[in-house]
Amino acid sequence: MKKSLVILCAAALGLGACNNYKDAPGGTKYIVHKSEGKEKIKVGDIVKLNFIRKSEKDSIMSSTYDVEQPQIFPVAEKMYAGDMNDILTMFGEGDSATFKLNLDTMATRSGQPKPPGTKDTYMLFTIKVEKVLSKPKNEPDSVFLKKAQEFFEKDYQASVAQRKSAEEGKIKKYIADNNLKVKTTASGLQYVITAPGDAQRAQPTDTMMINYTGRFTNKKTDGKDNVFDTSVKADAEAAGKPSMPGMEYGPRPFQLGKAIPGFDEGLKMLGKGGKATFIIPSRLAYGEAGMQGGIPPYTPLVFEVEMVDIKKPM
Repeated sequence: MKKSLVILCAAALGLGACNNYKDAPGGTKYIVHKSEGKEKIKVGDIVKLNFIRKSEKDSIMSSTYDVEQPQIFPVAEKMYAGDMNDILTMFGEGDSATFKLNLDTMATRSGQPKPPGTKDTYMLFTIKVEKVLSKPKNEPDSVFLKKAQEFFEKDYQASVAQRKSAEEGKIKKYIADNNLKVKTTASGLQYVITAPGDAQRAQPTDTMMINYTGRFTNKKTDGKDNVFDTSVKADAEAAGKPSMPGMEYGPRPFQLGKAIPGFDEGLKMLGKGGKATFIIPSRLAYGEAGMQGGIPPYTPLVFEVEMVDIKKPM
């Protein structure tokens, strides 16, 4: 993690005891941690933004740093004074700040309810404006959008290349930090079998009932394990990750040939009762494309698995 990010995260995590917020329209409050003094963001600008989103009680709800993938989007006209688009126009490229978005104002002015289950008045965002691309006054929208697309495509490709070159180091660091004694298959899957299970191994027509926890190799912004999916309630709670809607905790069914290659290969090593950790390089997972909405390109994955049962077809 870069030094500047450590400082920013430390600021974000320590703001609960800080009352130096300034008032902004719509009941929003803000603090500027660092200003580069550059031109302020305008409606129509395209911004590249890293952020940490927190509840009023200081719990981190999401972070672009956790998936190492900033958000890129155009700044739209404000719906009301003090909304997200309005607040962003207070900052410029290179600035970092925290603002409290008033959820009551948002619900009243936008007609949209508060996020489900929250009674908070505010939602906190600690942001870092990484890049701003501004539209020249007399430039046609079509020309600007083409330039913006080309610019951010180049930026994205550079980011992907950096992720690719860093992958091997991430895997080595994870293994060293967790003191794992791994074995490596010919494909590049690294694994630790803590219990092989019985002699039975799953066949393609069998249904395996598996408990699993999938992690990224880096820690989350709050220092917790970076869990992206799990069937184990205790692991989800420890990582601060809620269950997906409609999903229940407990062993889940899998069949060989219907998961990512590294996961498949690892499961073939286990019998009923078996337990193992798989460290899966991206070429055996989601590769250079990643998985939209959750797993960036060239992301190695770690799975802890337990083979609860192997069921033969009826």
